[in-house]
Amino acid sequence: MAKDKVGVYIWIVDTILKHGRISKRDLNELWKLKTEFSGGLSMADRTFYKYRRAIEDTFNVDILCSKDGYYSIDSSESPYVKQFTEWRMNNSVATNAVQELGSSSGRVEIEDIPSAREFLPMVAMAMKKNHKVVFTYAGFARSRPEVGILFSPYFLKLYKQRWYMFGKKSGSGGYRTYALDRVKDMEVTDIQFAMPSAFKMDDVFGNVVGVTTSRASVREVIIQTTATRAKYLRALPLHRTQQEEMHDFYSIFRYELKINYELVSELMAMGPDVVVLAPRELQAMMVERLKDTLANY
Repeated sequence: MAKDKVGVYIWIVDTILKHGRISKRDLNELWKLKTEFSGGLSMADRTFYKYRRAIEDTFNVDILCSKDGYYSIDSSESPYVKQFTEWRMNNSVATNAVQELGSSSGRVEIEDIPSAREFLPMVAMAMKKNHKVVFTYAGFARSRPEVGILFSPYFLKLYKQRWYMFGKKSGSGGYRTYALDRVKDMEVTDIQFAMPSAFKMDDVFGNVVGVTTSRASVREVIIQTTATRAKYLRALPLHRTQQEEMHDFYSIFRYELKINYELVSELMAMGPDVVVLAPRELQAMMVERLKDTLANY
């Protein structure tokens, strides 16, 4: 896809999102005055409709038109559809920006995502066809790799530069999460599985930070942060349930979460910038982690 076309698509989506609802006339005025793509010229209706279709095909973003002629972005999708769409758009922008600099510039450093190239396409293909995969897994907690795992991949999740697949392990009757960077070999089988129609990704990860799933109840997590840390959380929320109560020198953040390993680790990483106010269970886990850390010194 041409670099300028990606830029046009991103500009149209961002502009509509910023305004909520916008007429074609107002969009065209902004197009002429605010972009480098227009050359000061209007966007023909035929061109706009072509871009609109391309945006839907490329990013899975539906641009709706009301009866009074105002355009808006369809917000009826689940949060995961929205996140996936934003991720695709951000990746397109980042890829084109780096290509603009040139691969030999030596002025861009990126983070690696282990296993994405080797196993991610296989899992995606298996998910699309509802075919089971078989693989060997070298988990960090095991002394020897587990071989011959037959698995029905339901969902994929990217977390901390690692791809994880969630689904059902054959023979055990239980659900599992596997990191693709710990898979040693994999094959897509011809064995089909039935994806439960009522089973949604939100049921698994909707109130979870990270990838450690839990049957525990959702709790109201309340933390107090410094004013500086609050700026970071506003820019990159810890979770989509985040709500902030601002004060002069600190902020109170509230979440609806299940308490798991990753949540504790994320809060620990904030150091003295954060204090857990509730629940008491999470406070106790933080204290134990701090004691274990101090014991090393």
